[in-house]
Amino acid sequence: MVIAVVSKDGVHVDDHFGRAERFLIYAIAAEKQTLLRVENVEKLSENYPAHKFNEKMFAGLLQALDGCERVYCTKIGEKPAQELKDAGIEPVVYSGSIADIPL
Repeated sequence: MVIAVVSKDGVHVDDHFGRAERFLIYAIAAEKQTLLRVENVEKLSENYPAHKFNEKMFAGLLQALDGCERVYCTKIGEKPAQELKDAGIEPVVYSGSIADIPL
């Protein structure tokens, strides 16, 4: 399984999906996590609650998440969560150590 993690410090899932500046992409096999790559991205959120969903920016995020089955983040809006699901990626709200992600 390949997952993406929103992390500022590289150790914890510690940020909102829309505020992600990078995704850490891991391969998970037999309870072992292997970092495959780091995808630097432009933030989707404009940091105010009523911002409009930016389809062009989201398309860029989908390219960065290519091959991922799940995305772990501390929070995600309804629209981006549904768009991820429509693309075959499961959004998972989680806060804590990347090493402790329940699979």
